[in-house]
Formats: sequence, structure tokens, C-alpha cells
Amino acid sequence: MDDLESRILSEVSLEEPWALIEAFSRMHRWQPEDVNKGVDFLVGRLEKLGIPVTVHEPVLHLSVPLEAEVRVAGQTFRAKPPGYSRAVPDGFEGELTYLRAAPKNIRSYSKRIEDLFGDAVKSVEDAKAKVRGKIVVTESFANPANTQLFEEWGACGIIAVNPGANIHWGICTTVWGTPDLDDLPRRPSIPVVAVNNPDGQKIIELAKKGESGTIVSDLREGWFMQKLPVVDIPGAEQPEKFVLLHGHLDSWEVGVGDNATGNAAKLELARVLWNNRDKLKRSVRIAWWPGHSTGRYAGSTWFSDAFAIDLDENCVAQINCDSPGCRWATSYHKTTVMAETEALALKAIADVGGRHGKGNRPHQAGDYSFNNIGISSYFMLSSTMPDDLRAEKNYYAVSGCGGNIGWHTEDDTLEIADKDILMTDMKIYLLAVWRNANADILPYDWRATAAEFLATIDTYRKAAGDRFDLTPSHQAASELAGALDGFYGAIEKNAIDAGEANDAITELARILVPVNFVRTPRFRHDPAYTTPRLPTIATAEELDDFDDYQIGFARTQLMRGQNRLIAALREAKRRVERATA
Repeated sequence: MDDLESRILSEVSLEEPWALIEAFSRMHRWQPEDVNKGVDFLVGRLEKLGIPVTVHEPVLHLSVPLEAEVRVAGQTFRAKPPGYSRAVPDGFEGELTYLRAAPKNIRSYSKRIEDLFGDAVKSVEDAKAKVRGKIVVTESFANPANTQLFEEWGACGIIAVNPGANIHWGICTTVWGTPDLDDLPRRPSIPVVAVNNPDGQKIIELAKKGESGTIVSDLREGWFMQKLPVVDIPGAEQPEKFVLLHGHLDSWEVGVGDNATGNAAKLELARVLWNNRDKLKRSVRIAWWPGHSTGRYAGSTWFSDAFAIDLDENCVAQINCDSPGCRWATSYHKTTVMAETEALALKAIADVGGRHGKGNRPHQAGDYSFNNIGISSYFMLSSTMPDDLRAEKNYYAVSGCGGNIGWHTEDDTLEIADKDILMTDMKIYLLAVWRNANADILPYDWRATAAEFLATIDTYRKAAGDRFDLTPSHQAASELAGALDGFYGAIEKNAIDAGEANDAITELARILVPVNFVRTPRFRHDPAYTTPRLPTIATAEELDDFDDYQIGFARTQLMRGQNRLIAALREAKRRVERATA
């Protein structure tokens, strides 16, 4: 860490961020009107600090859960409806059926029958027969993948049994952001509710006895104007190029760990960066999203759509800030990174906290609404609890709050935040953003991505065996890896202009990020379940699931997917070779 970096980090203070956390700990940011009030409060703090802020006012489609209950055999159980489930305020009655979930299914986004239900059912047809026309009771969060799957199988409702004493708020649509006409068929059309584990176990026993049950739920669904604040901190040398730092402002209840701490961290980074803007090479754009919780990332998706061309031409990185500074969260072993950004992110963690981080592939979550454009990315959730501490506390896995199971519940209150951990996390984010904005050559190593591609293709080749030949994909990836060796060798020898190198590095992101993370075309949004590595050829790992008749369809899909992949790899190779010519 150089002297300037050390001085910049020394300016980080807890005064402004902690004041925001305390204010937000008393302020619900769940209903659309309350989210706008939260934005107004944040904007007031920014203006007091002398930081210019632009407030956009998109009209977003949201589904806001209100109340729910489940009635079975004369008993009434408290419940919560996830966003975008079908509202049934007058009640929906149906026969209950219990489908035992595999242990991993509590957070599963798999469609493989054994991953979802272990040996509870023997085949997809068995599962369909068990759930068709019934209200399914199963252990899970009320997640989008399960909702879509059960609806496809003919279920008429879902009761999701959460793993603990709390019921977790959530959203059950696979549609990413405000739906367009093509997305509308994927909106859930069945009622879904979540119950806590003690009540869920009672409902499971009643379902085993063949009881019927009634779901009652109420939601607000429609179009809502939501305020979306953005701070632009101009770079002194390349102001048109920018790093995007972002995270959601709306929360469930008061949502301290998810995501008041993230809002506070971005406020403090805005203050420090604004005060040092004359030392920035590139610009930094900081955004606070509405519609994360009730619109499946509707705010970030709107921004991605509305400013797509600017993002395409000028954004050099997107960095998500969600749930930093939570109690007991002292580990960085689940740091979200793309392969090309891993070294940058993990070095910032090591330089600030002296800790060893471990990179993890981004999953389809956390306002990663920019993969379709093709933007190199890192960070999502921040620090988390060490695994041994989580096991000691007997905590199940959640997607935020540093591993605290107050996530998405009424218990995500002020005690979830930790000042010392917040200070460390803010400095990690600041150092990474600073280095990203100021690097002469953008600090991404596409050789790591090419190596990841080769490893993925080797895995798929082994799975496919002689049923499909992925040798052409492997050859194209190998050729790209060789070209990248030459490209970075030229950079190290100062044999390539910095501007040309940065243009090539950015254009590689536009080519390679979509082919690694997105099934749909650029400027559209994939469904909200995890995309496998190199998704257009991922069917190679599933060939065992197809019979002799179906295998032909799978081979056709692989042929088309391989064509897309090879075309992208060759385009990337040509771009690298052009830079070194």
C-alpha cells in the first residue's frame, strides 16, 4: 500500500455512517413510500456534506408482501407471503402434500431431482404425481426456483417451511426486475407462503395425514414511483470512464445488516472520494437502489436498462456493497469475484485487514444486473462469519447480514451492526475502488478467466464422454489463453499503449462476461436462478438425465451453445491480437 492510499484510508470515519445506521435502525424501508423517505434522509446527509446527488424517479413494478396465515385442522399458523406470490385475501383451500426436501434444498436452485429431494421421490414423474393439484409443504425458503418448478409440476400452492424460529421475508419470482412482455408468463400464479420451523413441523404432520389447508395472503402489487439517488464523483483524467459502486437502500423491516450498513458504507466512501476527487483518474459513480426486495432488483435493473449504452461504453467495473460491517463477520472466505477481478479484490482484503480471502463465483443475486452488458465485477455480500463460529452457533445458511440469521426478519436490528468490522469493510471497499479508478492499466487478469474456461470445458468434456465432442471449445479457449499470454507480456514490457490496453481489457469483458454468466442475449436479463459456468454448454453435465430419444435434443442444444461460445472466444482472441499487433 503506497503513502497516498494509506492517507486516503486514514480519512475513513465512523461518524457519518454510524449516524445513518442509527437513523435507519428506526426507519422501515419496505413499503414504497417509506423507501422514498429513506432516500430523502440519505440525500439530506449527502447535501449537508456538500456532495452533489442526482435523484432519478423511475416507476417500477413491485409486489409488496403484507400479511398471511395458514389454517389447517382448526389451527391457525402465522405466515409471510413472498413478493410476487398470488394474493388470496379471501383464502385458498387445497389438499396438502408433503415433499421432503434434501438438506441442501433450503437454498437450492437446482432442477436435478436428486439435489432437490434426495430419495424422497424417484423421478420427475413421481414428483409431479405427488404435487399435482395440491398445496405442497416442503422445507425451504420461499425461493423463485422452487416456486417455478412446483408450478410447472401442477401444484396449486406452496407452504415453505423455513429452517428456524423466524419466518424470513423474500420474493418468489424468477423474473429479474420489472417484467417485460416476454417475462410476464414466468410470473407466479399460485399462492406461496412461508412459515417458521416449529409451525412447519406441525403442518408437515397434518399433511402426512391427508389434511386440507387454507392459505390466506395479502400483497400490494402495481406501479410505484421510487427515488433512486446517484452520486457522480468525476475523475480528473478520464471523467467519462467510471467505476460503479452500488447496493440496495430498501430493506425488510429496518434491515440494519441488510442493508443499512451497506448504505452507510457508500455514504462514507462518497464523502472520502468527493474530498479527494482531484486525485482520481477515472470517475466513481455511487448508487442506492430501490426495489431490491420487492421487485427482484427492480432499481438496479431499471438503471441497467435506462443507462445501458453509457454503461456499455464507459463502465469499467461494477462493485456491489451488501451487508458489510455485521457482528462476528470476520472472515472473507466467501468473497464474490469474477476470475479476472479476483487478484484485485483479495489483495485489497489482505492489505487492509491482513486476512486471507477466498474468491467465489458470483451467483444470480445481489443486484448483479449488469452481467448482460458484460461488466467485470467483484464483491456482493461482504465479510461473513467463520464456518466454525456459524456451526458453534448452530446457524443455518442465509444470504446476508454476515451470516446472522436475523437476515430478512424483524430481528435485523441495530445490534447486528459492528463498528470495528464496518470500519474494516469500508476501508476494503475504498481501497479496491480507489485502485480500480486509478490504475494505469485496468487491474483485471483475463488469463485467470481463460484458465477457468479451460477447467470448465474439461469438466464438461469428461461428463459428456463420447456423447458430444467439446474439443472445438477447448481448442478455442486454448488459443485465447495463448493470445492473452502475449497481451499481458506486452503490457509488462510497456510495448502496448495504456489506452489501447484498457480498451481491449474492457471489450474483453463485453465479450466474455455474458458468455460465462448469461443465457439470454445482451441487454436482456436472465431469470433469477444461478447460472452455471459457460451456460450454453452446461447441458454436457446433464446428459445422464436424458433417455435415448431425448439425447438428440440435448446434442442439438449443445451444438448451438458451442457455436456461441466458440464465436465469443474467437472474437476475444481477435481483439487481443489487434491490441498487440
